[in-house]
Amino acid sequence: MKSSMNKWPDIGRGWASKTGAKLAVALLVASGAARAETYRVGAGEKYATLQEVANVLSPGDVVEVKGGASYGAVRFERHGSVDKPIVIRGISVGDRRPIIQGGRDTIEAVGDHYVFENLEITGGSFRCFFHRAHDITLRHVVVRDCPAHGILGADEGSGSMLLESSEIFRCGEGDKRHPIYMATDERAHPGSVFRMQFCYVHDGKGGNNVKSRAERNEIYFNWIEGALYHELELIGPDGADPALAREDSEVIGNVFRKTNDAFSVRVGGDGTGETNGRYRFVHNTFLLEANNRAVFRLFDGIESIEMHNNAIYAKGGGPITVVRTSDAKWSTGRELISGANNWIPKGSTSVPSGWQGTLVGTDPMFENLGELDLRPSAQSPLRDAAAPMQALAAPPSYAFPRPRAELGFQPPRRPIGPRKLVRDSDGKPDIGAYEGGFEFAEAKTVETIPIDQPSRGADAPALGPVPGSGIGPSRPTAAGGRCGCGLPGDVKEKAPWSLVGIGLIAIRRLRNRAKGC
Repeated sequence: MKSSMNKWPDIGRGWASKTGAKLAVALLVASGAARAETYRVGAGEKYATLQEVANVLSPGDVVEVKGGASYGAVRFERHGSVDKPIVIRGISVGDRRPIIQGGRDTIEAVGDHYVFENLEITGGSFRCFFHRAHDITLRHVVVRDCPAHGILGADEGSGSMLLESSEIFRCGEGDKRHPIYMATDERAHPGSVFRMQFCYVHDGKGGNNVKSRAERNEIYFNWIEGALYHELELIGPDGADPALAREDSEVIGNVFRKTNDAFSVRVGGDGTGETNGRYRFVHNTFLLEANNRAVFRLFDGIESIEMHNNAIYAKGGGPITVVRTSDAKWSTGRELISGANNWIPKGSTSVPSGWQGTLVGTDPMFENLGELDLRPSAQSPLRDAAAPMQALAAPPSYAFPRPRAELGFQPPRRPIGPRKLVRDSDGKPDIGAYEGGFEFAEAKTVETIPIDQPSRGADAPALGPVPGSGIGPSRPTAAGGRCGCGLPGDVKEKAPWSLVGIGLIAIRRLRNRAKGC
């Protein structure tokens, strides 16, 4: 009798266990954690618009968008994850990418961990690509004909971003809207990095071609030309909050070509935000108009700046002004400029006293200046004249954090567009962005050096923003953000992970009931 009565608890526990397991699996599938999906968008597919798909995405999902067609504006709110980003991929048809166009913001990314690749983005009346998210990649995209901002990162909610092998042109307006304008939220995503590499940015319609307020900038192997104002501006966060981190920038292996008489580069601040940071310019080539302003414009708070192995040349071979320091404020109380083995034209002025081994001449003797082939020719004074990367010295006690230790690549050639070019070497590096004596060779693989990730947010749920967590969009200020980067408001979406919690509670109750509790 006793053994017969004991059957019922055993049966109850078995049923609860099996039912609970099935329920848990079902809930995990419902939450998107079980497996990734591939969604196809375009003519003849289940989804005709990107917005339909954007509302159902989960970590690891891939969206394939048919090329040869145009699609409307879209907003991505769902989160991917660090190891399973959401991928939005254009599938070319007859060498034609899909075109995403129109709207106030053509593409808006407020969800973390996305990769956008092989897309053409155009026409957004305010911003063609706008993000206030973390871990965003734009790869092999074209951003063009944007009447205001081309690519914009918000002051609030933005973290790390990688922009590579892309072309940005005919964007910007006036003096406050730029082809590329980046920022990072140092409170929500401390330690964030903006890295831009292998890109071609040209023919800006306003502002600066590349402007960034990011906590760390890594500007590697790009061709940047034709800005209305500065080709590159690296400054502090808007508002100059002294509690924010020092902002550092490394600029390596780029071509900066001026097509007017404006300054080439401004660092430190713009009157609204100071970096008090460290700057490192290595192996860049600067091409200027005959009547030019200073190459480096130092403005507001700066800690130190170093320049090594750069080639600077003005059309016609005339002298240049190297650095303008009259607007700089040095956070150390004294000017800290160092450098080695830079090439400048004869008669140049405002050459930093901290430079060593400076080469002076009348002609850097590029391979073919008329065709913008900027490799040093066999007779060039730039050949074999650079200091090795490992030997470059920062100002004493102000070493640049985590400096890039080697080159490996060259910027894309302007007429060809964004391509990753290998920088071969015979062990004796040349000054400037290109190595002479070698044919142009395209890299077969994408560089895989990871961007350092912020320390906060690793345990955030994969889907849906979490209020107060620092993950996902933050609340706008009363003014709606800064610098025209206003935020439309919070994303109100419940994370499906709550379903899993409900399921676990149900399983526990079933098991307790089986035990007679």
